[in-house]
Amino acid sequence: MNETMICAVGNVATQPVYRELATGASVRFRLAATARYLDREKKEWTDGHTNFFTVWANRQLATNVSGSINVGDPVVVQGRLKIRSEVREGQPSWTSADIDAVAIGHDLARGTSAFRRTQRAETAGSGAPARPEPAWETPLPETEDQREAAETEDQREAVAVT
Repeated sequence: MNETMICAVGNVATQPVYRELATGASVRFRLAATARYLDREKKEWTDGHTNFFTVWANRQLATNVSGSINVGDPVVVQGRLKIRSEVREGQPSWTSADIDAVAIGHDLARGTSAFRRTQRAETAGSGAPARPEPAWETPLPETEDQREAAETEDQREAVAVT
């Protein structure tokens, strides 16, 4: 299936709205992406047109966004672009651009961020026993004959490597 993937860089324009739905968590917010250009006559940077997108995130991404993103934060959003047009009776038609987000993160070109890994829902509190750490060290041979055989094997490997 062909989908239009987009990567938009901008600022969070509205506070993210978090909702728990029957299909899982969902969050939405508006993203303002303003083009900037160098005005050579004035010799200064000037703001161009601002595009507004409604960003939708679902499931674990929605939960993480609600705890990480605030109004004014510079973000990078990647996802599927969806353009909707609607005509209402007695009203002019309107068009909206939505992004069904796949990934959202802070724009580190404009600041710093501290990453914190979250517990996955299916493993958090599942009561699954912790797996023991594997024994990474080679056990020592128990008898003199086994020790001599191990030394001989180590010598053969050393000769084969060189």
